[in-house]
Amino acid sequence: MTAVHTTDAAVPTNSSAPRRAAKGGAPRRRGSAFDRLLPYLLLAPALIAILWLVGWPVLSLLVTSFRKLNLRELTRGEVVWVGLDNYVEILGDPGFWLIAVRTIVFTAVVVGVSVLAGLLIALLMRQISPVVRIVLQIAMLLAWAMPLLAATTVYQWIFDQQYGILNKTLVKLGFDSFAGYGWFSTGTSTLAVIGLLIVWQAIPFLAFSLYAGAIGIPRDQYEAASIDGATAWQTFRSVTWPELRPLLLMLTFLSMLWDFKVFAQIWAFRKGGPDGASTTLPVYQYLEGISKSHFGVAAAVSVVMMALLGLLTIQYLRRLIKQEGTL
Repeated sequence: MTAVHTTDAAVPTNSSAPRRAAKGGAPRRRGSAFDRLLPYLLLAPALIAILWLVGWPVLSLLVTSFRKLNLRELTRGEVVWVGLDNYVEILGDPGFWLIAVRTIVFTAVVVGVSVLAGLLIALLMRQISPVVRIVLQIAMLLAWAMPLLAATTVYQWIFDQQYGILNKTLVKLGFDSFAGYGWFSTGTSTLAVIGLLIVWQAIPFLAFSLYAGAIGIPRDQYEAASIDGATAWQTFRSVTWPELRPLLLMLTFLSMLWDFKVFAQIWAFRKGGPDGASTTLPVYQYLEGISKSHFGVAAAVSVVMMALLGLLTIQYLRRLIKQEGTL
């Protein structure tokens, strides 16, 4: 009697099974279409809100810049398209270019002085005693918390031609030429006073931000520099500056955006005077849009300002990407 030998191993019906097993794992399960769309669905409400709050006003401003929209068209609801006439009007005005250059120079000077003063105060707070540091921080917080118009009024009284405490103090110190000196008689001196006010208001934020970055630098690096015999300037250049440079770049960029759009201080002092010598682009935009009711021209000025800020933003992003690539 012959015996029949059989095996219990089943023959696989799918030839790809051994191939998947050989690769060392179970087959990956692909997610459904809903799973792939879920992150975008969750972000959709925030994206729609941003487009509505930011995108729609920008689009409306851009459309208005191509219209003739004076008080007559506004009250009658008329839509009069003028193409690029508003841009031709402002770009062809020599006064506009003078105001634009003045705005850029004013912004650059104010930002430079603000950032430098904030950096020096931040480094100073690292060296002084805790009691003096707390007093200095409280003083900066009070300056930062002071309302804008209140601070503007105080500065107007300080620099007043007849009753200002600055002129009286300078005269008592022996500078008799400052008796009755008019700080607001020229556009340059007016912008200098306004710039001093803006710097005074900006220093607390910059100093606190840079101080927070400075105290985050490990002390081991300073100890190593001291052991190597580095001077104070060499320590700042090799230790402090590389650590604070990214933060300083961001604060400089933000300060440029804020100071370029300054309006309240300039308008509260002399409304762009004397004789328009302290007028900047935000004040020029207000004069065209509100005082003269040339809303189409004012919209064109706003678009030009946005273009200038856009170029500034592009330069900042290029520097930021370049800096990230070197890390």
